[in-house]
Amino acid sequence: MTALQVYRDDGPLAGRLGRRIGPALPAAPVALTVLGALPLALLLALDDGQPAAVPALAGVAVFVAVAAAGTVRADTGRLAWAVPPLLRLVEYAVLIRLTVLADRGAMPLCFAILGVLAFHHYDTVYRLRHQRVPPPAWVRAAGGGWDGRLIAAFALAALGALDAGLLVAAVGLGVVFVGESAISWLRFSRGARSAAYDDDDEGDA
Repeated sequence: MTALQVYRDDGPLAGRLGRRIGPALPAAPVALTVLGALPLALLLALDDGQPAAVPALAGVAVFVAVAAAGTVRADTGRLAWAVPPLLRLVEYAVLIRLTVLADRGAMPLCFAILGVLAFHHYDTVYRLRHQRVPPPAWVRAAGGGWDGRLIAAFALAALGALDAGLLVAAVGLGVVFVGESAISWLRFSRGARSAAYDDDDEGDA
């Protein structure tokens, strides 16, 4: 798995869709991401109230399917580096807009989950940079990926349970992301100190 594939933070669903749909859509990943986001962006921008369940879920399904098609060619094109930031932009913006439309009182919970996700994405970048390994596959699967989180958010909004869902997600993902990250960095720090001590011992000898 390349660095750009890790930075995308695809969930299990996007991974499967990418392998199935990707070969049939040879466009660059950045074009697929932008095109897939247009229906969803228009739906949320033009609606003054909570979007109807069927159009909303259809919009997010289109985005997930089209954007996921780019995962098999994540490193293709000169603008391939722009895809992970675009996915973050869409996910964060949609969560904020959906919360405003569906349950404005849940905005503190929305920002709580955004903080958890920002921590996870920041940690992923620096873990690859310094530890040279991505977060474990089970952590990415537990997070659901941008695709799973968006589908879950729209489903919860349609059921009138967005506030409870955001609370559970913020707490649950916070425990998983922060807890696993802390353990990983502590393990890495101990390994780095051990290597430094070994080098010092060899130099003294």
